[in-house]
Amino acid sequence: MVIHESAEDYLESILVLKEQYGQVRSIDIVNYLGVSKPSVSIAMKKLRENGYISMAADGSITLNDSGLEIARQVYGRHKTITRLFTLLGVSQEQAAEDACKVEHDLSAETFARICDYVRERENGEK
Repeated sequence: MVIHESAEDYLESILVLKEQYGQVRSIDIVNYLGVSKPSVSIAMKKLRENGYISMAADGSITLNDSGLEIARQVYGRHKTITRLFTLLGVSQEQAAEDACKVEHDLSAETFARICDYVRERENGEK
C-alpha cells in the first residue's frame, strides 16, 4: 500500500508527541502540525481504517506496528536530513523546517549517501 506524505506526517507527529508527552490525543496533533480539527479527525479515521493506529475510548492514539515502522522511518530521515543541513551551517530551526519539506521525496540511493556523508562528518572525516 502506498502511503501519502500527509499520512507520513501524521504518523511521525504521533511518534514525536508520544516521545515528548507519553500520550497523544487529536488536539495535540492539531497544535503540533497547525492543522484544523476536522483535518486531523479525517486523517485519524483513515489511519485507523488502514491499521496504522488505534484509538482508545478516552481518545488517546497509539501507533500500531505498521504505523510505528513508518513513523520511525520518516522521523529517522527527518533527523538525518536536519543534521546534514546543520552541518552545512543552517540554523537548527531552519534545518528542521527544511528537512520536513524534503524527507519524503528522496530516493533510497540519495538518502543512503546523505547518511554516509553525515556519519563521516560527525566522525571528523572529510
